[in-house]
Amino acid sequence: MAEAKPREFKGGRGPRGMGPRPKLKDPKKLFIRLMRYVTKDYLVQFIIVLVCILVTVLASVQGTLFTQSLIDDYIMPLLKAKTESTDPAFTPDLAPLTRAIARVAVFYLFGIIAQYANARLMVNICQGTMKNIRIEMFTHMESLPIKYFDTHAHGDIMSLYTNDIDTLRQMISQSIPQFFSSAITIVSVFISMIVLSIPLTVVTVIMISVMLFVTGKVASRSGAYFSKQQHALGKVNGHIEEMMDGQKVVKVFCHEGENIKDFNALNDELCDVAYKANKYVNIIGPINGQLGHMSYVFCAIAGGLLLTVDTRIRAGLSIGKLVSFLSFNRSFNMPVNQISQLFNSVVMALAGAERIFALLDEPSETDEGYVTLVNSENKNGTITETDKRTNEWAWKHFHAADNTTSYVPLAGDVVFDGVDFGYDPEKTVLHDVRLHALPGQKIAFVGSTGAGKTTITNLINRFYDIQDGKIRYDGINVNKIKKADLRRSLGIVLQDTHLFTDTVRENIRYGRLDATDEEVEAAAKLANADGFIRRLPNGYDTMLTGDGSNLSKGQSQLLAIARAAIADPPVLILDEATSSIDTRTERIVQEGTDKLMKGRTTFVIAHRLSTVRNSDCIIVLEHGRIIESGTHEKLIEQKGKYYSLYTGNFAEG
Repeated sequence: MAEAKPREFKGGRGPRGMGPRPKLKDPKKLFIRLMRYVTKDYLVQFIIVLVCILVTVLASVQGTLFTQSLIDDYIMPLLKAKTESTDPAFTPDLAPLTRAIARVAVFYLFGIIAQYANARLMVNICQGTMKNIRIEMFTHMESLPIKYFDTHAHGDIMSLYTNDIDTLRQMISQSIPQFFSSAITIVSVFISMIVLSIPLTVVTVIMISVMLFVTGKVASRSGAYFSKQQHALGKVNGHIEEMMDGQKVVKVFCHEGENIKDFNALNDELCDVAYKANKYVNIIGPINGQLGHMSYVFCAIAGGLLLTVDTRIRAGLSIGKLVSFLSFNRSFNMPVNQISQLFNSVVMALAGAERIFALLDEPSETDEGYVTLVNSENKNGTITETDKRTNEWAWKHFHAADNTTSYVPLAGDVVFDGVDFGYDPEKTVLHDVRLHALPGQKIAFVGSTGAGKTTITNLINRFYDIQDGKIRYDGINVNKIKKADLRRSLGIVLQDTHLFTDTVRENIRYGRLDATDEEVEAAAKLANADGFIRRLPNGYDTMLTGDGSNLSKGQSQLLAIARAAIADPPVLILDEATSSIDTRTERIVQEGTDKLMKGRTTFVIAHRLSTVRNSDCIIVLEHGRIIESGTHEKLIEQKGKYYSLYTGNFAEG
């Protein structure tokens, strides 16, 4: 049976998901960049952590060195004195030993305190760093253009905030402190071993070299797969998120089995790269553990032989030194093995960091506009700017040529002049679009699916920028208007509504955050949403969850219309705003939208042609071109494309 291959899921206008990279591009650069986040706000605390690690390690080393002194300076002399004594009541003097043990205990106490402080500080450093990274990610994500979200799976983006962030948390909270602890241990233990016995140190170094060689060979076989593992995990998350959003469609068309096959294929891919990434790394620990045991045995044998030979070649080795050295041998092998084990988590974290930094390095939405929207007053025919909120707005246009500022009333005059556009620059979807919407006019776009209706409205608010031609808003090129001000002058009701987890009142108020409760309720009444809202369990204070899952689709759309109404914009874009409302409710909503559209320039996209009959101009699109335009009566007389659409729609109705 052929292996099932996952379909490439696409959303918006481009391929979804972040394709896997074969290996980390620059691990050193990634690590340095990550450490900048750690030290940016927590440098002093991080230095204290390093000092605490140093104290903890030195306390441990001092305790091991005491073993040599305990045996050679205390136990052996006491045994010798007791053996040589002829006094049956001989009592050894234990006071020096007691004082020595007390000193060691004090050192261990300092080590325990330092270890506790280290653990507490690392919790603060780690969580604080993660918080800062998440804030920077979310803040930057909010600045990205719509195109980014159209070309990346939402589940894959979510994976950055969950899986990839978690790998960084493990690295910062565990791997980095463990690395510094192991490094300091290796240095201090190595120096102590040299002091105790150079010949035995040579034996240990030889075995450590073998361990490092084996670690390097094994790790090199799996390193390239850790980055693929994180990307494959993101693809699985993206697929799950997409299937969850489309579960009703899946059920309707009985595609559960097909979706399970797709998931299994993606899951198999994740399992395969995860297996390849971990199969070698997971044997590093056991191999190094056994090599460590061999190192201990070789040192014990060599030390025993040295103790039995002539004192002139034993190099000052004593029983106490041998016991202490063997303890150091264990201590030396352990951090080397720990560092090799850290490879797994470090590479995974760096793979996650690479994906996170890829998001942070995405270019923000460019905005070269300098024309802003301000409150205005008209005094004796002269427009001036004011700080107080008025019902009048104006475009503040600074002219660098003569260092003057002019004010253009916000009227809603929109002109498309020979506009060409394509989501992919190599593939044009709009061709030479020319239209003029006068203030207060209702312009309707009709045509078959994919003709370019929604694309035109996406260009008005500059979700995308055109390749050729010009779009003028009140005589000003929209490229000169700041995007935030441009979008503030527009009200949009989309076909797919989105409601936030909050009360009904706050969801409506989202259109204008400073709106009063009375204005919220007035907007709801205008959209004919007030009736059903008051029938909800808590009226306007009813909490909405799951993108309005406790409302019907039509009710959600009514709230979206109310949200646009409270914004009170001069230009409205209604993209299939009544598509999910029944015929009876549509008539009610139509009355509300007619009131809302009064005096405003309105762009309407509708498949129900009965809703656009009263438009000032109906524009018929086909394959990205305007093929007809005019009033309903004029287009019916022409008996062209609109006539076919309308009569067909009429016949079906």
